[in-house]
Amino acid sequence: MGKVYAEITLKNVYDVVSAKQGFIKEEQVHSAVVTVMVDTGAMMDLVISEELCQQLGLGISRMREVRLANNQTEVAKVTDPVEVHWKDRDYIGNAWVLSGLREPLMGLLPLEHMDLIVDPVNQTLVGAHGDEMISYI
Repeated sequence: MGKVYAEITLKNVYDVVSAKQGFIKEEQVHSAVVTVMVDTGAMMDLVISEELCQQLGLGISRMREVRLANNQTEVAKVTDPVEVHWKDRDYIGNAWVLSGLREPLMGLLPLEHMDLIVDPVNQTLVGAHGDEMISYI
């Protein structure tokens, strides 16, 4: 199976809440439309670059040591919450900021939460149950 990419929208959760409460205008919410590589083997939420972190105005909540696919370890910054939107589905989680990252990556947690699977034949992201999202509680 080749690489699978998806276009998603990311939003700073704190900005979204501030806009809903009337503290800032909707157009002041930090957001970005990005193409991510979908990685069903990555247990992280979302992996982004330092530049994208700054564009979204995300704060850093903590540092964590992570093991990369090449078995090396690196200390990553873990951001404040970010909203992930794919079509009509959404997820709120943290992003991990890695130095030297070439492309953003979306891991298993947002995929599962948004009820998404990879279609290996068409190399696309699709809803596991078609257009109807199923939530497991």
